[in-house]
Amino acid sequence: MNSQYVVAKFGGTSVADFEAMSRCAHIVRDNPNVRVVVVSACAGVTNHLVTLTQQKEDEAGRKAVVAAVENIQQAIIDQVSLDADLAEGYKQTFSEFENLASLPALSRQQCDEMLSFGERFSSYLFTQILRNNQVQASRFDVRKVLKTDNQFGKANPNVAATREAAQTNLVALLGDTVQVTQGFIGSDQYGQTTTLGRGGSDYSAALLAEAIDASSVHIWTDVVGIFSTDPRLCVKARPIPRLSFDEAAEMATFGAKVLHPATILPASRKGISVFVGSSRDPQAGGTWIEKEKTAQAGIRAVTQRKNQILLTLKSPEMLLASGFLARIFTILSNYNISVDLVTTSEISVALTLDNAPNASRPELEQACLDELGEFCHVTVENNLTLVAMIGSEIQLKKCQLNLMDVLSEFNIRLICHGASKHNLCFLVEQQESDQVVQSIHAKLLEVA
Repeated sequence: MNSQYVVAKFGGTSVADFEAMSRCAHIVRDNPNVRVVVVSACAGVTNHLVTLTQQKEDEAGRKAVVAAVENIQQAIIDQVSLDADLAEGYKQTFSEFENLASLPALSRQQCDEMLSFGERFSSYLFTQILRNNQVQASRFDVRKVLKTDNQFGKANPNVAATREAAQTNLVALLGDTVQVTQGFIGSDQYGQTTTLGRGGSDYSAALLAEAIDASSVHIWTDVVGIFSTDPRLCVKARPIPRLSFDEAAEMATFGAKVLHPATILPASRKGISVFVGSSRDPQAGGTWIEKEKTAQAGIRAVTQRKNQILLTLKSPEMLLASGFLARIFTILSNYNISVDLVTTSEISVALTLDNAPNASRPELEQACLDELGEFCHVTVENNLTLVAMIGSEIQLKKCQLNLMDVLSEFNIRLICHGASKHNLCFLVEQQESDQVVQSIHAKLLEVA
């Protein structure tokens, strides 16, 4: 492990404009161990790009979206003067963007190409701002090293190929120059642009840290670490100074939006510590996520993830039969669908799926439902929220938690506990979920 290497990732709000980028440049300048910088698209850009991939705009509408993207970038360019190498690269990239945006219809691969432009643009601008702050910096195209399969819209990284490419093409550049690269995107074996799914920049940073044997990943966002719940929802929410990999993974998976769920995977494989802090207030501390198990048992946080799907599959043939679940999960796997919670009864199984807004493709496609419908009755319920209590050694003991007292005033659609001692999860109606989270936090996590 190269203990001197740190990978720093800056999210969309951290690179939203010139002032935000300048604050982040100071963070990089003040830490000489930062050798790789991963940037998201400037805030708002990806939403415009998603609009273009949805292919609902006419020619005038597409031109208006292109202009909106250009305006966000231009507001930053107006305050910096791009060096010749960056100016030429930016000009060429924007030309590619305009050409693709002019097409009335896009393939799945072209949708990923379209979604990649936000990060590609911001990496040019941030490189220049680093240079203006006396940091030797170069822009690096992450597609040269971050290798994936061709599941466009939700590509899976090839860890071995990524490591080989990073060791060959990236590591040698880190001694003298900070390399500014893009989150969220990669390339398949044919060099075609892929994306890791919405919010995948954190994941990219952790994958690159693993590939170059870095000691830590610093995730810079707009909040001071990971909180006991969303501080916009509960004014008494507090940052958690330290979390184990298991706790952080559960929190990220079940709704703590400050961190992409997959970020923990490469970090835990190599024991790479993860820091989450605020680029607006870098001196305020944050949350460290490390391998060591936390000494504090019980509930430490409550999260929610809205826009959930409950998929119920029922068949009398399931009774005393083998292979039913295997058949279901084979079909879901063929459609690259990830399942969060599973509960079963005598003749039915209920599954929860994430239906993230602004995804480039629907999580549950009709073709998948048709296949499942060939051998069981399928019911799909929407407008649900998954609420999760996260912690360590969670057990339904009276001395720790009287669940009925906490939840008795709400309608619970599904509950799941036992597979992990780090979470207790349940589904509620989306319109009630904020109130549910506030109630749980007040009764279990707030101190006088």
